[in-house]
Amino acid sequence: MALLSGKNILVTGVLTDGSIAFHIARLAQEEGANVILTGFGRSMSLTTRIAGRLPNPVPVIELDVTNEEQLDALAGEIKKHVPHLDGVVHSIGFAPQAALGGNFLNTTWEDVAIAVHTSTFSYKSLAMATKDLFPESGASIVGLTFDATVAWPKYDWMGVAKAGLESASRYLARDLGKSNIRVNLIAAGPLKTIAAKAIPGFDEFENVWNSRSPLVWNAEDPVPAARGAVALLSDWFPMTTGEIIHVDGGVHAIGG
Repeated sequence: MALLSGKNILVTGVLTDGSIAFHIARLAQEEGANVILTGFGRSMSLTTRIAGRLPNPVPVIELDVTNEEQLDALAGEIKKHVPHLDGVVHSIGFAPQAALGGNFLNTTWEDVAIAVHTSTFSYKSLAMATKDLFPESGASIVGLTFDATVAWPKYDWMGVAKAGLESASRYLARDLGKSNIRVNLIAAGPLKTIAAKAIPGFDEFENVWNSRSPLVWNAEDPVPAARGAVALLSDWFPMTTGEIIHVDGGVHAIGG
């Protein structure tokens, strides 16, 4: 039997076929899941086009995770396609350029607020917007992070937002556990995605990984991180919640 046979999975954040989210959706389908994607604003057409590269056709729902009206309507939109959800993937993050690139001390609250709302608070928003669709038998929420236990070059307020995301994941795990909902994160190493290209000095991340990773790290390959997420969406981790699974070649375990 496939890992996700018969499960209904909502995947956010598919923008290119090189993204972790795309490969989560692809692998989920290959493991037997029914997949629904979300898109946002001007990127909606991009998501719809990239969805055509998945093994099976999928519906694409418009969702801006900072828009309360769209969040309120999300469950109804999902029910047009599936009766319930067994899993949700949060692959959403954004920070204005002024919040990245070594400008930490000069970033305004307005720019920080956008980064935190989009990258951190949206995790809770998405969980609450889909919570009533989860069956009593249990469900899994999986988010994507980048190790926020240290300060990285040029990552600045996105690093702070990711630290908030990791903390929010633990609190969600605490409060949703009684509903048999597991909440976990995948901490991937640096990958050459659209999000990464928006970070000034991304090459500095790669240099760290190339020098410290016990396993050979390939910044061109999002599949290992996607496999980790699919495993967490499956029933093979029934008692794992509030966890951060590192798919980073082992860098998190190695001293400088």
